Amino acid sequence: MMRFHLKFGIFLLIIAILMIFSSDLLKKKKKILFFGDSITEMGINEGGYIDIINQAISKTKKSGQYELIGSGISGNKIDDLHLRIDSDVLDKNPDIVLIYVGINDVWHKTSGIGTDIEEYEQFYRAILKKLMDKGIKPIVCTPTVIGEKPNNSNPQDEDLNAYSEVIRKLAAEYKISLVDLRKAFALYESKYNTQNLHQGLLTTDGVHLSKLGNQLVADEILKILE
Repeated sequence: MMRFHLKFGIFLLIIAILMIFSSDLLKKKKKILFFGDSITEMGINEGGYIDIINQAISKTKKSGQYELIGSGISGNKIDDLHLRIDSDVLDKNPDIVLIYVGINDVWHKTSGIGTDIEEYEQFYRAILKKLMDKGIKPIVCTPTVIGEKPNNSNPQDEDLNAYSEVIRKLAAEYKISLVDLRKAFALYESKYNTQNLHQGLLTTDGVHLSKLGNQLVADEILKILE
């Protein structure tokens, strides 16, 4: 009888060990979803900032532990993100959502279809609340540039700075991670845009990212993800 109990105990131990190993193998990848406009839509392409981040992660010990999902739509503003958050974000059950929006909210003000700063903050808060209520970790990004001229000499720099301050305030208030792309781009342009160019360094057209711009965005995001 003792021999039977001993064998049965060993059998149970083996089963327990196998269950532990199988659970490790079946662990789901952490999902990081990138939520934004055309810059994010293009970011999933080869050489885009999401692709660069994915390649960087694949070279670390965390390779295979993350799934990166792009959810960018050209022309989107903050209210568009709020409208599609259920189907395009919550239904995908991400662990982390990186929000990168604001360029169109400012840029389109010249044609009367932008977003007032008060409305921008209101929709941003609503998005953060929806994510955090679901236990999803948000990471927020300040908008980059509409024109690359350094030292706040582009026509919409004042607005971009103000909208960036909203995001910095929300990051501090909600105690969430901030990727300050506005600051990173401004520092780069002040140092390297000695010819006062409107485009051609970090962007292809004053807004959409060049190869160098994608790399800078990826580098700034990776600092937070690490």
